[in-house]
Amino acid sequence: MRSTPTDVLEFWFDPVAEACWFERNEAFDARIRQRFGDTWVAAVRGELDDWAATPEGWLALLIVLDQFSRNLHRDDARAWAADGQAQALARAGIARGDDQRLLPLQRLFAYLPLEHAEDAALQRLCVQLFHQLAEQQTGVDRHRFEGFLDYARRHHDVIDTFGRFPHRNAVLGRASTPAEQDYLASPGAGF
Repeated sequence: MRSTPTDVLEFWFDPVAEACWFERNEAFDARIRQRFGDTWVAAVRGELDDWAATPEGWLALLIVLDQFSRNLHRDDARAWAADGQAQALARAGIARGDDQRLLPLQRLFAYLPLEHAEDAALQRLCVQLFHQLAEQQTGVDRHRFEGFLDYARRHHDVIDTFGRFPHRNAVLGRASTPAEQDYLASPGAGF
């Protein structure tokens, strides 16, 4: 049985899943593989494009293409295979204003496909969107979203420096330049 946008959003925004969002967790990856592996395949084939008719469906499709790709295919080139799809989808929804109809934490995942782009213009747009999002927050939320903005800036700076993410080179079969090798050897390199 194919998943629905509601299935994806309820799973992804559950506090148990939230604790695993930005870490390597084999058990969490296995849960996504078991529950949403077929959904990811359908999304990559374009069979779920109709989800984008609503802001919530659009967000669910972005999560499948951008986030689930990384969980399902760690250390594999397929982790980034749907990035172009996700970036085009993100840009289209942002142009329609779909992001403005989402909760702040949901907007994070509407913008992450842009943060994952090996494209300077998309990186600039991403930083701008995260800056606006952080500015709209108060208190503890402001601090949390400033952290998301910091990560967006760090991604931007890597693309500004290298034109690509050097930590992907080995998996994608790309040779690293001496400058990229130095970067990769530095503390905190990669994402």
